[in-house]
Amino acid sequence: MTAPERPRPTSLQDLQNLLGVELGPTRWHLVDQAIIDGFADITGDRQWIHVEPARAAESPFGSTIAHGLYSLSLTPALLEELMAFDGFAHSLNYGYDRVRFIHPLPVNSRIRLRAELITVEQTPNGQIHVVTRLTIEAEGIDKPILVADSIGRFSA
Repeated sequence: MTAPERPRPTSLQDLQNLLGVELGPTRWHLVDQAIIDGFADITGDRQWIHVEPARAAESPFGSTIAHGLYSLSLTPALLEELMAFDGFAHSLNYGYDRVRFIHPLPVNSRIRLRAELITVEQTPNGQIHVVTRLTIEAEGIDKPILVADSIGRFSA
């Protein structure tokens, strides 16, 4: 089942109606060396496989690769392309479960996100607990780059 264009849930029932519905994909996003270098600068993770193109060209990957955490850090913004969360008074990124970096992301790749709500439950304190399976894919690569279960909390 596919989702309506950028759903805007406003209730527990609206979210439950999206269970098992594929959201996406988003538009493609280019990951170039400038982006990788910027992420390295911000995080202090300047491992050569990310920031030294000449050395990385001789690695088994054949080029620099993006940090796995870069791909994960994009997921909240990419998810906003797929679903509007402004129908709730409050929404909170509660964390992640089962984060897997399945395939390296070579420099100059284009990535996009697909998402699927896999759990929607009301908590005892009245919040809505949502688990969303996030899959980052790269153009021309058969395996996902990243699969993670994002946990969100929403209040009406």
